[in-house]
Amino acid sequence: MHLLLIEDEREVADFIQKGLEEVGHQVCTMHNGRDGLAQAISSDFDVLIIDRMLPELDGLSIVKALRASGDPTPVLFLSALGQVDERVRGLKAGGDDYLTKPFAFSELLARLDALSRRPPGREAEVTELVLADLRVDLLRHKVYRNDAEIPLQGKEFNLLEQLMRHPGRVMTRTMLLENVWGYHFDTRTNVIDVHMSNLRKKIDSRGLPALLHTVRGAGYKIEAL
Repeated sequence: MHLLLIEDEREVADFIQKGLEEVGHQVCTMHNGRDGLAQAISSDFDVLIIDRMLPELDGLSIVKALRASGDPTPVLFLSALGQVDERVRGLKAGGDDYLTKPFAFSELLARLDALSRRPPGREAEVTELVLADLRVDLLRHKVYRNDAEIPLQGKEFNLLEQLMRHPGRVMTRTMLLENVWGYHFDTRTNVIDVHMSNLRKKIDSRGLPALLHTVRGAGYKIEAL
């Protein structure tokens, strides 16, 4: 692969470049954000490896500028900032993956390999699902309706996520059991109905329009009618 590494810590940059070149990759290394952006614009790369905190221009600004110009090159962020909020910021800015320092070099190689296999123009991984005034934050595992947070239990969140990924589509009990609980048998269990009842009380409360619907004899769906 032809890789661009933008990393201001020279020892770290040298270590990464040497390791990548040893396994056959071609690496161009820049040590500040402004030069890194110029290099990214002027040449074609398979993947960009960008540190979050850089002199002259930070990593988020680099990626935002590239995405604004229509450049879809996959971006892997490297950062010592490992908090969930920081990862979310990186992904929302247009990054495709996020690796926290310190990291195992084998993991870096695996992530680069995965990014290089993405079809050209593929969109970044979905991190948020929205339907009407309902919003599901997949990274933080938080749910909001009318911007008010709704606390959900683990299986309730997973159940809602499955429905939100298929708005308007009827999800049968068997489909939900397999996708949420991993059950491949015993469709007589009422675990779905119990969790759906609890979920409906939390989502469709306070006089808000109902989004969760029972399709008699078939299953459930989520839809803004």
